[in-house]
Amino acid sequence: MGWTRRGALGAGIALGAVPPFALAAAGAPSAATPFPLSQVRLRPSIFLTSVQANQRYLLSLDANRLLHNFHAGAGLPTKGEVYGGWESRGIAGHSLGLYLSALSLIYAQTGDQQFRDRAAYIVAELKTIQRKQGDGYAGGTTVERDGKTVDGKVVYEELRKREIRSTGFSLNEGWVPLYTYHKVMAGVLDAHRHAGLAEGLAVAIGLGSYLGTILEGLNDVQVQDILRTEHGGLTESYAELYTRTGNRRWLTLAERLRHHAIVDPLRDARDDLAGHHANTQIPKIVGEARLHELTGDTDHARVARSFWTIVTRDHSYVIGGNSDHEHFGEPRKLAQRLDQQTCEACNSYNMLRLTRHLYGWTGDARYFDFYERAHLNHIMSQQHPDTGMFTYFTALAPGMGRVHSSPTEDFWCCVGSGMESHSKHGESIYWKRGDAVAINLYYASTLDAPEAKLDIDTQFPLGDTVRIAVRTAPRTLALRVPGWCAAPLLQVNGRTAGVRDGGYLLLTGLKAGDQIALSLPMPLRVEAMPDDPRLVAFVSGPLVLAADMGAGDRRSDGPDPALVTDRAEPVLAAAGGLHRYRLGGQGKPGDLTLRPFFAQHDNRTAVYFRRFGTAEWPTAQLAWARASQERAALAARTVDVIRLGEQQPEVDHAFADSGNSAAVSHVADRSRNVNVGYFEFDLAVAPGPLTLQVEYGGGQRNKDFRILVDGTPLAREQLTGDVTAARNVRTYPLPPETTRGKSKIRVRFDSDTWQGVEVYTVRTMRSETI
Repeated sequence: MGWTRRGALGAGIALGAVPPFALAAAGAPSAATPFPLSQVRLRPSIFLTSVQANQRYLLSLDANRLLHNFHAGAGLPTKGEVYGGWESRGIAGHSLGLYLSALSLIYAQTGDQQFRDRAAYIVAELKTIQRKQGDGYAGGTTVERDGKTVDGKVVYEELRKREIRSTGFSLNEGWVPLYTYHKVMAGVLDAHRHAGLAEGLAVAIGLGSYLGTILEGLNDVQVQDILRTEHGGLTESYAELYTRTGNRRWLTLAERLRHHAIVDPLRDARDDLAGHHANTQIPKIVGEARLHELTGDTDHARVARSFWTIVTRDHSYVIGGNSDHEHFGEPRKLAQRLDQQTCEACNSYNMLRLTRHLYGWTGDARYFDFYERAHLNHIMSQQHPDTGMFTYFTALAPGMGRVHSSPTEDFWCCVGSGMESHSKHGESIYWKRGDAVAINLYYASTLDAPEAKLDIDTQFPLGDTVRIAVRTAPRTLALRVPGWCAAPLLQVNGRTAGVRDGGYLLLTGLKAGDQIALSLPMPLRVEAMPDDPRLVAFVSGPLVLAADMGAGDRRSDGPDPALVTDRAEPVLAAAGGLHRYRLGGQGKPGDLTLRPFFAQHDNRTAVYFRRFGTAEWPTAQLAWARASQERAALAARTVDVIRLGEQQPEVDHAFADSGNSAAVSHVADRSRNVNVGYFEFDLAVAPGPLTLQVEYGGGQRNKDFRILVDGTPLAREQLTGDVTAARNVRTYPLPPETTRGKSKIRVRFDSDTWQGVEVYTVRTMRSETI
């Protein structure tokens, strides 16, 4: 079969990286599949450096410490102390699953046996734990019961009895236990697939059976109620169990785990994502894609295509990442959502997985325009290549730096997905379709497969020339033409060659020993925010550029960089070398150098620039500077702050409530509302006079409630004032005795009425002006 990228987007695929032991079940046909990771080796490059840094980190971790709660919950002796961070919290265990996936992937990527040996040890321990449990269960989550921390299995046994208390991130008071359950299932499935560990499938079947028995005892309404809580990619894991075993029980469970509140609007191409936690949704859609591939049902395909289009077109920033404070906002309304918590790394990790599915259905090269953008500019910015540590968010606020994890005291979700992301940089380079081989990413690497043996030598993306040595020639070689490249030049043995077919240059008649040279000119271009043409970013070929604002991981106190020019698309001066430019005289408050964003791991940067006309700047600069000064002053006075209604801030501040409060979505913002009850949380304090600042929703009056600090009344509030204001900010001086000698206080909002109060942010602040 010859290569073509043409075809309807409705065509189907068996997963881009179908395991070799997958069933040849009836489903949707495939247009393209990637070569197995084990047939690809990375050559010296930024990608190999990343994998090597990850290898060092993975080897530094102790599997027994990650297994601590699993052993303890089964009544087995523990073999190491539990790690800190999230591994000491109720969500514990997710890191073990992601670690197991990373070990298996890095074994496939490098062939290094010690990673397979570690994976085999973990799988064997999980098998022992399952035998001790006696029912297939193995878990590391915990939950509070009667003031004590107990094994998280109690949550599942309550579900078995149809006792369901479900909110966005709490299931029967457990912190997203099904999310962790999925990560462990995915880990053992990856050990089976990538490390060839047969016991991995046996453990996965045990896990699937334990949870499956519980779900099978519930009606559809009860299952949908459970699915209100973040549950990771359980749909995909059950679909994979069906793929590997042929047992239709698993396919039936996968179909029942579709979250209809999310997928049904997407089936109709409706964007109802505003206010939803972003990474809760993406794995659900990966599951939809997998179900389409297994069943051929076009409803699943419509959901996956609609979601991908909506997110990449209407919710993504220039680096390919999405979300602010972990949530989607209004479509194409991004200009006011630039701060220190944009672009959660897990989101792009999962969006790339979804993109692989959609590309495989059609072979349409345009999918890889997004893949390349997000992988180079977001995923490659997430890991520090020297330390191997990971970011949770990639801040796009001007003057922000990056905050990286510690080796043993964080274990955020993005540490786990980071371990996986940086184990598999070779997974999407080479694809096959019939007798054609496609190269979609120009990463220095070697393909050693029966169909073709190829060596890519390049500095891409830091260089614009790609050389490919042919050792065994495919019948057709298809070279992707990136959407940003208008004039590629392709030569074989020094002679111009290749036939353009849509997004590819096709070569036939190749033979062993041929030398291919591909030149990809990388022009500078300007990309504006969809809702603000005056807020612009600069992109050089595949790489987003950013101003270097000096070392630091916290936001700069100075004014945000701006551009003063009457050109709709500013012209920058080259600064020596590819991907390096200067703002020159149009830069305010001064000239800055722009270089690739992803590589500025230790710097404060500016990606987006506000453009002002020359006539308006003399007046505008005063307001521009004042806004920066006010922001800096607020940051300097703030001791601690919680954004209510959002998962991570509430977890970090030990949020609790009486069961009567609710997280309220306001598209770009979230808040907490309480009726006849309370919500409370911890805030850090510091020596000296302090104030409690509370940001209420506007339009609230006669809301009778109390504020208490460590049980002591601070204020009784009724909220009188301007009902038309979007926000109502109040301050309450903290009496010295409420904070003296303390590192934190417990703040409670308490209401006896059904006239609930809506609260956005609460912060402790130094009282003196700085």
